[in-house]
Amino acid sequence: MNIALLGHGTVGRGVDEIITERVEGVDVTRILELPDRLSDPRMTASYDDIVGDPEIELVVECMGGLEPAHTFISAALAAGKSVVTSNKAVVAEHFGEFARQARTSGAALFIEATCAGGIPWIASIQKARRIDDVTSFSGIMNGTTNFIVDAMLREGADFDVILGRAQELGYAERDPSADIDGIDVRNKTLIAACVAFDVDCAREFPVTGIRTLTKAGLDLLSHHGRTAKLLGRGAQADGRYAVAVEPVALPKSSLEANVPANFNLVTLEGTTVGPLKFYGQGAGMLPTGNAIVQDVLDYMQGIRPSYDFSRDLAYDPALLSSDYLFMTTASVAASEPFDEGAVLVRDISAQRARALLGEALETDAASFMAAFPQEG
Repeated sequence: MNIALLGHGTVGRGVDEIITERVEGVDVTRILELPDRLSDPRMTASYDDIVGDPEIELVVECMGGLEPAHTFISAALAAGKSVVTSNKAVVAEHFGEFARQARTSGAALFIEATCAGGIPWIASIQKARRIDDVTSFSGIMNGTTNFIVDAMLREGADFDVILGRAQELGYAERDPSADIDGIDVRNKTLIAACVAFDVDCAREFPVTGIRTLTKAGLDLLSHHGRTAKLLGRGAQADGRYAVAVEPVALPKSSLEANVPANFNLVTLEGTTVGPLKFYGQGAGMLPTGNAIVQDVLDYMQGIRPSYDFSRDLAYDPALLSSDYLFMTTASVAASEPFDEGAVLVRDISAQRARALLGEALETDAASFMAAFPQEG
C-alpha cells in the first residue's frame, strides 16, 4: 500500500522511521514539504502530486495548524482518499465537517494521534462505547504542563525557572501559550467529548491554564494534602453534557497527582466497566508516530471508524460543579476563608468559576484558581 506524508518534521520523521523499520506492506511514496526542503526524492512541494495520484490510498497529515491542513484534509477526503492525522487543532475546529466528508466520499478519517500521544485513548473510548455509555472522562493530556508542575514540586523551583528549562528541552515552544494557557488540552478535550458523547461538542467552554501557578501556591496545596494538575474533563447525564479545562487540586494519594515528568494519564468511566485509566507518553516523535502507524495498520486491516454527532445533548455547565479554590488578593463573591491569601467558593460550575477568575484577574493579575473536589 502506498501512502503520502504531509510534513516531515518531528512527527512525520517518526512515522517514516517506524514504517521503514517495522512495517511490511506499506511504502511512503510521497512526502509534501516546502520548496526549499526537498532533500529526499520522495518529496514534492505540490499537493496535486499527492491528491491526484491514484496509487496513493492514504494521506497522513502531520503538519499542525489550521491551514493549509484543513484544505489538504478536505481535498483528500473529497477525492476518496482516507486520512490519518495527528493535528488536534484542525480536528477540533472541523471534526464534524471532516466526518461528513468522509461519509459522503466513502473515505475514512483516523484521529488516534490527536489525543494523548502514544496512548490508545480514542480507540479505547470507541471500544467502551460498544457496550457502555461513557458517563465521564478526565485526564492529564499535556506533557509540558505536567513536566512543569512535577519539576516545581520535586525541586522547589518557581514556574518561570521550570518553564525555561522545558523550553530548553524542547517540551515547550518559544511561545508556550498553547500549553500553559490550556489551549492544547482544550482541543483534545473537545475531540474526546465528540467521540465519548456522540455530540458535536460546543466550541466555547471554560478553559483555564496554569500560567499563574506559583511555588507558594503549590506549597499551600501541599499543606492541605493536595497538588495541582491541569485536567481536561467531560461529563454527561440525562440528555446533558459539559466539558472544561482547568487546574484541579487533587489529593496527593491519587494516581494523577503522582504522574511524573511529561507523561499523561487519562480516565474514562463507563456504565458497566467502571473507571478505566490509561498511562503513557503523551507526545513526542515516536509515541505520536506509533499512534499514527497504528491507524495506518487499522486501515490496512479494513477498519473504518465512524463518528456520530447525532445525539441531541444539551450543554449544561452544572454537570461539572465543585468547590473552587482562589489564590488572589482580589475580592471573590460568595467566598469563605481557606488559608492565607486563599478563599474557597462552594459548589459552583466550572463556567461560573472561570467567570469569577476573570473578575479576580482584573484586580490581581497573579490570581490562580483550581477546582477543589471533596475527597471520597
